[in-house]
Amino acid sequence: MTRKHLYTAPLAFAGLLLSAPALAQEAAAPEAVEAVSGGTAYIFNTLLFLIGGFLVMWMAAGFAMLEAGLVRSKNVSVQCLKNIGLYSIAGLMFWVIGYSIAYPGFEGGFFGIADFPYAMQGVGEADMGTGYSVASDWFFQMVFCATTASIVSGTVAERIKIVPFFIFVTLLTGFIYPVIVSWEWGAGWLDAMGFSDFAGSTLVHSTGGWAALMGALIIGPRLGRYTDKGMTVFPGSSIPLATLGTFILWLGWFGFNGASQLAMGTVGDVSDVSKIFVNTNMAAAAGVVVAIILTQLRYGKADTTMALNGALAGLVAITAEPLTPNVGMAIVIGGIGGALPVIFVPILDKLKIDDVVGAIPVHLIAGIWGTLAVPLTNTEVPFVAQITGVVATGVFVCITSGIVWFALKATVGVRPSAEEEMAGLDVGETGIEAYPEFARAN
Repeated sequence: MTRKHLYTAPLAFAGLLLSAPALAQEAAAPEAVEAVSGGTAYIFNTLLFLIGGFLVMWMAAGFAMLEAGLVRSKNVSVQCLKNIGLYSIAGLMFWVIGYSIAYPGFEGGFFGIADFPYAMQGVGEADMGTGYSVASDWFFQMVFCATTASIVSGTVAERIKIVPFFIFVTLLTGFIYPVIVSWEWGAGWLDAMGFSDFAGSTLVHSTGGWAALMGALIIGPRLGRYTDKGMTVFPGSSIPLATLGTFILWLGWFGFNGASQLAMGTVGDVSDVSKIFVNTNMAAAAGVVVAIILTQLRYGKADTTMALNGALAGLVAITAEPLTPNVGMAIVIGGIGGALPVIFVPILDKLKIDDVVGAIPVHLIAGIWGTLAVPLTNTEVPFVAQITGVVATGVFVCITSGIVWFALKATVGVRPSAEEEMAGLDVGETGIEAYPEFARAN
């Protein structure tokens, strides 16, 4: 079922569940079908969206702190500006047109658009037929859109001007991401063939990862990163800040995955949300431990940044299906996810693809893995559908984002001058240095 279909299920069947509480699930767990009344279900469902939404919104702070910690001191202020700017642009674009493309209101299509901008309910109004407040639904969907843009920000850090970046974010959040969402959560053609992505390993994370990859290829690496003598390491400004950002993201992920249950009107729904929390947490923990072990074995020293990315990759991997795995399988899925940055970060460097924060392995590669792993625990999902969704998303996002990146490069330009890049974008782009006491020495 799509996200939209799931919203209305608890309310539509509430009366039936109350009058006949011993339906199909009786043999396994009779209490799991208990449901509250329609008005109470409306309130609980709305609260789930709002609580999940502000937890995902808090992830914007996580991305900002993670990126601020992993870029050099002379570029921290710009990364903070990019993150608060992209979140704001995503909100505006998703209201103006993005939501209307993501949820066009017809099934099985490749592209459509409903009336826009999106209409909220009036003061004191409540459409009981939906089973939730339409404003809470929009807010929850919007913060997912902003997450996609945050992924791009980290990859192309330290060598892109603010204006072209914000133009790209406008098109990504207003068109590219909503089209991908419409294919599955909006009851489009991928949903019709059985593709499943519970909370967005592909729809959110791989979409952002593909767009980031195209940006890295077209913009090119940072000056001095790859030379004839090999790769130059550019240490980040603050490991504590990057660690804080990771913990914020980890916390926000409970809203990302948990609230994607989309309903809290029955005992079964609440039980499922709690199981999703556990699986999400255990996948992240496994990702950290695997990354620590692998870097210790490979380099003789544990790598802190790899451990941070191991947590995030584990989270991304479990996002495609955080409900059906048992805890053991959640650990396996997250652990494999945590290994992917350790494997693919060096590969990207050998290919001279400069990904400042490791977002491509974390969000793109781990997102693909998590999506393909869904049939391992959810046998109702066809493996062919999962492969189709991964490939179709990659093709569409690479083509559309590639066109946008090339157009920006050919018109307004994407890179600052060599002098500005070497001095730091804080000086050239904002005029406000995050660490004026020592930034130019780093």
